[in-house]
Amino acid sequence: MEVISGEIQAFAEKYTTPEPGLLYRLHRETYLKVDQPHMLSGHVQGRFLTMVSQMMRPRRILEIGTYTGYSAICLAQGLAEDGHLHTIDVNEELEEMSGRYITEAGFRERITQHTGKAADIIPQLDEVFDLVFIDADKAGYGGYYDLMWEKLRPGGFMLADNVLYHGEVVLEETAQSNNAKAMISFCRKAVADDRAETLLLTMRDGVLMIRKK
Repeated sequence: MEVISGEIQAFAEKYTTPEPGLLYRLHRETYLKVDQPHMLSGHVQGRFLTMVSQMMRPRRILEIGTYTGYSAICLAQGLAEDGHLHTIDVNEELEEMSGRYITEAGFRERITQHTGKAADIIPQLDEVFDLVFIDADKAGYGGYYDLMWEKLRPGGFMLADNVLYHGEVVLEETAQSNNAKAMISFCRKAVADDRAETLLLTMRDGVLMIRKK
């Protein structure tokens, strides 16, 4: 299911600042060479991530789910002068490609790539984060939320991608995939947490914004 029609998506792209050349090339190479290229954040969502980062000017960002590096580069564009981004991905086969574009974007010294299971790596990060972007295995979102809560500063934000899961979240339960059910469970968990404020954006495949009070 398409959550947003192709016509509306094209209209949104028309009135969004164009994709920088490097990100366009990364977008194209991902679609040509990598499995499941729809996992890429893409033009409109990428500009959204950059704007959120530019508004916050975060010193520390954590991304769970590097994929080919598109969203990491977008987020890094708003880092504070002394800011740093940590990004985690379990797929070591994509590390070379994402690292190549991160280097070309000029963020080699400001982005640390971690390869492995996020649940193992997160506890090792001795940081307090301003902004967290979750775009990884859907069944793991609830666990990542719990692992990150104490590492997120008061007033900090989590952004969770794909919470509409191709529109499956509004289907009858018997028609929902396990991933769609995981997204519903995650959204319920966040909205029930009185330590948090939430806003679900119907952008692309759905982004849940969570603010730590």
